[in-house]
Amino acid sequence: MSATYATTAPRTRTSIGSLVGTGFAATALASVATPVVAAAGLAAGISLDIAGAPIPVPGFATLTAVFSLVGVVLAVVLSRTVRRPRTVFVRTTVVLTALSLVPDVIVDAAPATKALLMLTHLVAAAIVVPMVARRLAA
Repeated sequence: MSATYATTAPRTRTSIGSLVGTGFAATALASVATPVVAAAGLAAGISLDIAGAPIPVPGFATLTAVFSLVGVVLAVVLSRTVRRPRTVFVRTTVVLTALSLVPDVIVDAAPATKALLMLTHLVAAAIVVPMVARRLAA
């Protein structure tokens, strides 16, 4: 007589607390990193002027924090609504990061300024996306 045993992997559910905590930490790190990158660019002689008006360096931290928190909210929603939240989160944030570069390309600014703006977007995404994604169920 043979016995058949059903084995299933336990379903992993993301803890909202750990997800939000990690998201806040990632937001804080990215909000420090982007103004540092902008200040380094400014120190290297790259203008932060767009259409003749300068972007204040602290503005990089503010916008990074706002949009990083939007990403954390997205991660929380996905963790509760989709079967593979990590995959969906990473794919979605890659697309959103690419779309965030479009205004930098078309803005009235010097090419070096455009490149610096795009770099700040990529730095923020390189910090926030992996940190948050690691907390989501695969």
